[in-house]
Amino acid sequence: MIVLDVVVAVLLLAVVVAGLGVRVVQQYQRGVVFRFGRVREEIRQPGLALILPVVDRMKRVNVQIVTMPVPAQEGITRDNVTVRVDAVVYFNVVDPVRAVVNVQDYQFAISQVAQTSLRSIIGKSELDDLLANREPLNQGMALMLDSPALGWGIQIDRVEIKDVALPESMKRSMSRQAEAERERRARIITADGEYQASARLSEAATIMSRAPAALQLRLLQTVVEVAAEKNSTLVLPFPVELLRFLDVAAKEKEGHGGPVRPEPVERGVEQLELPDLDEVVGHRAVGPGSGGEAREGGSGWEGTRGQEAGR
Repeated sequence: MIVLDVVVAVLLLAVVVAGLGVRVVQQYQRGVVFRFGRVREEIRQPGLALILPVVDRMKRVNVQIVTMPVPAQEGITRDNVTVRVDAVVYFNVVDPVRAVVNVQDYQFAISQVAQTSLRSIIGKSELDDLLANREPLNQGMALMLDSPALGWGIQIDRVEIKDVALPESMKRSMSRQAEAERERRARIITADGEYQASARLSEAATIMSRAPAALQLRLLQTVVEVAAEKNSTLVLPFPVELLRFLDVAAKEKEGHGGPVRPEPVERGVEQLELPDLDEVVGHRAVGPGSGGEAREGGSGWEGTRGQEAGR
């Protein structure tokens, strides 16, 4: 009876010890076993894992991809622009033993290396690359993280620059630059359209000059369009060819000696011819008491009056 009790006690103790040595490893985990402080090379796979109680100690390591945001880092680009950039790093553990033994906290270590690498990338890059050409920068940052991460049993899956914060003055300058660029493109497009339209109109004019009926049809189409918009308006197009015909007929008439209208002559103001001053003085009547010269000088006018009186 005593022997039976001892056997039962031993079995119960074995069950308890076995229960203390049973561990469960999840599918996304791997177990690293330490026996008396020394790591075992065998890694416990997902499922039930048996270890020796008191002797072994198992540490579970997550092998899922970890998404780690990198805090925003402020720096000066190669073209002397102050920016604030943040990023995100995707990594996972590929060697649980190294991740546990070689580094104290691999997540904190990756975070610090990512911040340092991000500052280095900012200083080596230009603003345009940070805004529009980020793929080479992401690859370069991933390479910078791979060097220390491989020794820690970490694989860098992906690195992406998430956001670039610019000063307000730089935003306004870039906005004015973009507006000027769009205006330049609009002017070029408008000028190109005018050039193409003028070329098409020139070709259309050439075709219509060869076939005058085409111009008449075009005029009739214009009349139909105008009449459809405003029924009270009547448009009577005057063909340009008729004006040309009249001009050519007038020139031919002048060339064959046709009547030429005399040019108007400017008429000036008529001026009266005044006698000389000596004649006026010689024919002036002289008063009594004058000398013979005076009488002789006035005999012409007085003698004539005397002859007329004697007759």
